Amino acid sequence: MTSAADETRKPRRTTESVVRAFVNSPLSGLAPWIVMSLFSGPGRFEESVAAALGIALLVVFASWKIGNSIKLMEWFDVAFFVVLCVIGALATRAMIEWLELWAGEIVNLALVCFALGSILLRRPFTLEYAKEQTPEEFWDSPIFIRTNYVITWAWTAAFGVSAIAGAIGDAVFDDAGNFWTGWIIQIGATVFAIAFTEFYPDYGPNKAMQKAGIDTEPPVSIARLFDWVPVFVLIVGIAGLVTDSTSTVVGWVLIVVGAVGMRVMRMVFPDPTHDDRGESAAAAGDPAQS
Repeated sequence: MTSAADETRKPRRTTESVVRAFVNSPLSGLAPWIVMSLFSGPGRFEESVAAALGIALLVVFASWKIGNSIKLMEWFDVAFFVVLCVIGALATRAMIEWLELWAGEIVNLALVCFALGSILLRRPFTLEYAKEQTPEEFWDSPIFIRTNYVITWAWTAAFGVSAIAGAIGDAVFDDAGNFWTGWIIQIGATVFAIAFTEFYPDYGPNKAMQKAGIDTEPPVSIARLFDWVPVFVLIVGIAGLVTDSTSTVVGWVLIVVGAVGMRVMRMVFPDPTHDDRGESAAAAGDPAQS
């Protein structure tokens, strides 16, 4: 019989596991930058910087609380946003207005420099996060190290795409909040990098071992890398209609394409857990299996 004390511990353990999973992911170190790049804009510089710094400090505290080492990116987060806070406090109104216009691009360029710097220093920033989830005997494996170089390059590319998109919105369209350049392209680049971070460890190492003639499981289909795209397209269509950022025709076309794409993805990649549950239920109900 479960005691009341055990019942109260369950939510605590669940919360701790969620926090640990988040802190062990590169997304935790990137969270302040995502907030800053997405929500900076006219009249919001100080607020977005303060929010980013608050998240950066919260991530450092959470890492310390669960016994993790503080990652290089987490230290960089705190230092960068402290500097921006100081600049925001001392800058003139004209300087603040300039920062409000270009803050998103400054943030993304800073991330490009950080990610490239970590590669040039032979310390790809994703490596520290991967070590938190990988047994120590694999840390010096060439495949493990190469996997993190590739993932770090993917994030570098995503940061670069976001910086270019934001710059086009500001310089060409004179609109930092442009639906496509200020939101959709940048969010899409970030989601792609997140998906790649989840996908590549199941693809790259197995692919490399296959080429080396080592027996291993076949790598997952590269189409898995894009299984988020139909949902994203559907959401973009809905957002475009709700915010009047797209024409009615474009919005509905995106919704239909996204819905059809989701259906195709389910047909090509059926949910294995659903199949497993079906087989288990059939086995449980078949007397011949008893």
